[in-house]
Amino acid sequence: MGTNITAVVTGVVDAYKKDRSRLLDIVRDVQAQLGCVNDEAAAQIAASMNVSRVDVDGVVTFYHFFSKTPVGKYSVYLNNSVTAQMNGRAAVAKSFTDLAGCQFGQTTADGLIGLFDTSCIGMNDQEPAALINGVVFTRLNADKVKSIVGDMKAGKKVEDMVRDHGDGANQSALVKSMVNNNIQRKGPVIFAPFESGKALKAAVAKSPDDVIEELKVSNIRGRGGAGFPTGMKWEFCRKAQGAKHYVVCNADEGEPGTFKDRVILTEAPALLFEGMAIGGYAVGASEGVLYLRAEYMYLRKYLEDVLDGLRKKSVLGANAGGKSGFNFDIKIQMGAGAYICGEESALIESAEGKRGEPRNRPPFPVQNGYMGYPTTVNNVETYCAAARIVLEGGKWFKSMGTAQSAGTKLVSVSGDCRKPGVYEIEFGTTVQTLLELVDGRTARAVQVGGPSGTCVGKKDFGRRICYDDLATGGSIIIIGPNRDLLEVVHNFMEFFVEESCGWCAPCRAGNQLLLHKLEKIMHGHGTEGDLKELESWCKIVKSMSRCGLGQTSPNPIATTLQNFREVYEAKIRKGADYDTEFDLLASVQESCRVAGRIPNIHEEH
Repeated sequence: MGTNITAVVTGVVDAYKKDRSRLLDIVRDVQAQLGCVNDEAAAQIAASMNVSRVDVDGVVTFYHFFSKTPVGKYSVYLNNSVTAQMNGRAAVAKSFTDLAGCQFGQTTADGLIGLFDTSCIGMNDQEPAALINGVVFTRLNADKVKSIVGDMKAGKKVEDMVRDHGDGANQSALVKSMVNNNIQRKGPVIFAPFESGKALKAAVAKSPDDVIEELKVSNIRGRGGAGFPTGMKWEFCRKAQGAKHYVVCNADEGEPGTFKDRVILTEAPALLFEGMAIGGYAVGASEGVLYLRAEYMYLRKYLEDVLDGLRKKSVLGANAGGKSGFNFDIKIQMGAGAYICGEESALIESAEGKRGEPRNRPPFPVQNGYMGYPTTVNNVETYCAAARIVLEGGKWFKSMGTAQSAGTKLVSVSGDCRKPGVYEIEFGTTVQTLLELVDGRTARAVQVGGPSGTCVGKKDFGRRICYDDLATGGSIIIIGPNRDLLEVVHNFMEFFVEESCGWCAPCRAGNQLLLHKLEKIMHGHGTEGDLKELESWCKIVKSMSRCGLGQTSPNPIATTLQNFREVYEAKIRKGADYDTEFDLLASVQESCRVAGRIPNIHEEH
């Protein structure tokens, strides 16, 4: 590796014109050529770009898909989310380790294959799934793994290992993916027929203030989960002082169980980009940024081609939408694997080429966002809905849903049901109605909003999916009657421990403590006091954490304690004030064997 480092780094850095904001792209391209970004490569990147070595190391060590050590010619990232576990992930992982000859977290001695665990890759409706050199493999089983590893050992290109393709645009020459869309229910907003260019023309025929007013009339709230009024956000951004304004699209749907943005990006990208252009017109921006999660790299060439087509139609570029003086274009910025980048200020930091750590607020992004300028950050689905609102009117949109949650909502349904996939439903739909749609009537529990949301049981299946009741960015995970609920909770808590950026102690340490306490209870050593401590610690972590990750990370424990307390109580030792997991006798067995003595933990000293 050593002799090529200088040439590789110089070539990559020069290709990006030493642009500091493209540091993630530079690191990615260097790793693609060298197999990793070791200390020497990091030092040369820093010197070539005239930035601190700490900044480069910070980026390399922060993101999941960057590595300081070789990841192998073929790097396999196997999803370990709960839906993967439900569908046989353990057997698939064993097949990989047996056939590759190394454990997960390792690379084979010859450097050919690297095996790694990874969090949700947006394929929950077709698990077990993996990314191999960025190429998606779905519905894996032992036979498929045998074929894949055989192809690796034969030196085949990863793209040539994909033997069947999914539906829709997944079959296109620029995608050629085995991913399926699984659009189970289309509605009037996202997947209705759309004529490219029409929405933007309707927008630029109005004043920017009138466009914003139409959104305010619609009562649309952000579709990412937080639910902030979109019209109000755009108005704040437009009125903020700044030489430039920016529009940023959050396509980093990292919440386990969410994949509806993946489907929009595949089947309705023109609607999304037009919504971003409308946002640009409304807030006074000339540039938009699509922040695309690394797991969706396989869609990038396709999306770039869609953008080129829109430029040729003058939907983007100079005089966009036929409006003289309105110049607007969109660039794609890739992420590198970090759940925290779903938080808007962390996303902006990442898009600027930094570690994806949340900013202190205020100031808010609408005041001081991308590159220090006023920025509106909205979700993929939100921009699509905005374009449809401009076409159909705010009153039309508001006629659907509930008083506080207007319109429709795309939900990603996975887990123990017969019809997983994407459903466009009206806000206000009950959990029970959704279970009937997806054929998941036997559900023991439903996780609404992903791990950071709420786990509800049968007594709450009459509750409604909307911001006034059960809010969700889109993730709905069905948990069947035979699942160990605490295993599900454990998987969620491991996810939050892994994804915490580590900035603040309540999240960094608090989630570890919650996980360990949960494990103590699961192993049969818990007491009633431990349940009280869990409840207390959940409140502390939620109230003291710096950003939304830590403020919601205790929810898997907090909501199951509230709604399924009997599951925890069945595991604890009743009447005991204290019980420890630590087995002193077992811990000294090995040392006693070496010393040739029989352990007696009751010896007098």
